[in-house]
Amino acid sequence: MISEQIKQLFDREVAKYPPDQKQSAVMACLAIVQQEQGFVSQEAEQDIAEHLGMPQIAVHEVTTFYNMYNQRKLGKFKLNVCTNLPCQLRDGQKALDYLAKKLGIAMGETTPDGLFTLQQSECLGACADSPVMLVNDRTMCSFMSKDKLDQLIEGLKGARE
Repeated sequence: MISEQIKQLFDREVAKYPPDQKQSAVMACLAIVQQEQGFVSQEAEQDIAEHLGMPQIAVHEVTTFYNMYNQRKLGKFKLNVCTNLPCQLRDGQKALDYLAKKLGIAMGETTPDGLFTLQQSECLGACADSPVMLVNDRTMCSFMSKDKLDQLIEGLKGARE
């Protein structure tokens, strides 16, 4: 399932660690797979486990512990809204509820067009900028008022191509 090109990327990450600690590259390998395929399947977990010489369950434990790894195909844009206390005090839940209504989906669901998946998130470490959200695990968005949420959604719809 994993291409030779991906295995070469794995090897580049593995080379950063002592030979007897190859498993230390597990998070980087999971990120590579997710970047290439959009999610981490059980088959990919098995391939990573074999490549790193570790049990598949150990790879699966990492995949399921961190919410940045998708275990199923999601929308093109994954929207993680922080709902921890500082964001809650500054309308984090309202931002999540607003997005759910605007997109016509519940938290954890994907829009029928496959464009957006809405999730809640644990602390994103930007409490002073709350409410905050993360788009595709890479782009932090701060002070997310209804107007800014509207602008974000319209911008992402325009960027779908």
